[in-house]
Amino acid sequence: MTALVIRPATAGDVDTLAGLAAETFPLACPPHTTPEAIADFIERHFRPEHFSAYLADAERRVLVAERGRGASASLIGYSMLVGGEPGDADAAAVVAGRPAVELSKFYTRAGEHGRGVAAPLMAATLEAARAAGAVACWLGVNEENARAIRFYEKQGFVKAGRKHFTVGGRVEDDWVLAQPLAQPLAQPLALAAE
Repeated sequence: MTALVIRPATAGDVDTLAGLAAETFPLACPPHTTPEAIADFIERHFRPEHFSAYLADAERRVLVAERGRGASASLIGYSMLVGGEPGDADAAAVVAGRPAVELSKFYTRAGEHGRGVAAPLMAATLEAARAAGAVACWLGVNEENARAIRFYEKQGFVKAGRKHFTVGGRVEDDWVLAQPLAQPLAQPLALAAE
């Protein structure tokens, strides 16, 4: 298996990111979500121009996971952090700590599940959140997505409350999961002389 590389996304990744998002978004949808609703959501949020805008937004950080290097590299996952006050009132009410960052997107290709991609991508994503100065990270996950919930809880997230998410005109119930982020020390603590 080729080495896993996790890095910030670049403008050269936008087309591949759009394809990866279109492939992976349905994995997070509840079974009753219609193909038309999924296609509409993808069209409105995951086109290459959307990813270009995401990369240009100073409040966002997009990381990619890839196998291989250079021309043979293949994107297999990505994450997106969104800074600023939580845009969802329900999430804002239950997320403790400011500044907080939302883990807006976290996906890996289905064929990569269980192959050691998600945990390193999460570690790098949380480190990017810390580096941006966040003291808390939160996300929304559909209450029916048991696999994702188990993964997030294993990564240190806990259920903090609920919010809603609309796909195809249908309002879905999401858990708000959150975790405090230990900040690295600005300078090492001096030990008292004995």
